[in-house]
Amino acid sequence: MVFSQCAKRPIEVLCKRLRLKPSPSVHSGYGYATWVCRGSSIYQLGENKSSSSSSFTCSYGNAVRSYSGEASVSEQMNLIKQLRERTSAPIKDVKSALIDCNWDIDAAQKDLRKRGVVLASKKSSRAAAEGLLALVQNENKAAVVELNCETDFVARNDIFQYLALSLAKLTLAVESSQQSSSGAFPVGPEYFENLKMNLEHPKLRGETTVQNAITEVAAMMGENVKLRRGFTVSTCANGVMSTYLHTSPKSGLGRIAGILSLEVEDKNASLDALQHVGSELAMHVVAAKPLFLSKDLVSLDAIENEREILKSQAETTGKPQVAIEKMVEGRLRKYFEEVVLMEQKFVVNDTVNVKTLLKNLSEEVGTPVKIGSFLRVEVGEGLQRLEASSASESLAQAA
Repeated sequence: MVFSQCAKRPIEVLCKRLRLKPSPSVHSGYGYATWVCRGSSIYQLGENKSSSSSSFTCSYGNAVRSYSGEASVSEQMNLIKQLRERTSAPIKDVKSALIDCNWDIDAAQKDLRKRGVVLASKKSSRAAAEGLLALVQNENKAAVVELNCETDFVARNDIFQYLALSLAKLTLAVESSQQSSSGAFPVGPEYFENLKMNLEHPKLRGETTVQNAITEVAAMMGENVKLRRGFTVSTCANGVMSTYLHTSPKSGLGRIAGILSLEVEDKNASLDALQHVGSELAMHVVAAKPLFLSKDLVSLDAIENEREILKSQAETTGKPQVAIEKMVEGRLRKYFEEVVLMEQKFVVNDTVNVKTLLKNLSEEVGTPVKIGSFLRVEVGEGLQRLEASSASESLAQAA
């Protein structure tokens, strides 16, 4: 300001006109040194790095400031941006970590990871019923995992989705004696405890354990992240593996998964027709929600329980016992059409059921075709939702 006002006057004249006494400590949001002009000399009063805010006055002129903080405003903003891009942590936490570490970005990143582990452990008891299914497959095998979080906002995050797909690929590599034959097999969280994975996401890279990767993502997201379950489905060499994902934000991810394998007796049969019908049947599994493959696989206990319920409902009509028995048998057939895959009406063409569809397909390819196995998985099924969990936690705290 001094030089802009008197640009044409010699510096000595300017300094003589500034009759300043050392002012008390001057504070601002950034470190600076205060200089005072007196006569032909310029004195440095000292450097101030306080974060408090106050003002100072000058009677005859202006003091000259030279900023000398460890990081300028633009440098600080750049460091905050870089650390935010590295970690995806909230800006408030990023800035706090940088200040605590004297704007050392590497030390701040390490500090954020330590804070994240503590935060993730605190949130691990919270309900996590949202999330995604990640599904991968090869010619004869498919794998699906359910990765849960607290809100669908986190489920849409790229880092969360990358972790889910990485876990599915890890599950696909599972080898066991059970999986030498066709069928669906569960892969529990305990299988992943000591496994290592190599991550190559811009914000999540390097070799680490599955548990550490989940904890780190939970710290980034600020929510409880949990690997709930996994499954593998295998088929024989003469089979076709078909999959379908419902509500899919991107390839390999969705909220409901249908997996189905079709098998033929003749290994020389063309599999093109099987692939088309298999894809439609995988979609059918998602839509129709079958519980059993065939009637003979329905347990006797389930049939008897259903029969008792149907009988009690029929008795309320007041009809004779013979009529009641016929009503029960008719409704039991309806029950099988609802829960048995082979008895269900095909969702693509409801004029035929799945059993008839396979019969027609067998005639087309010239060899018997059968369903080897099927699996339907939905995010959060059987889990308590966040709203209900929050309500119960509030009641517990009130009590």
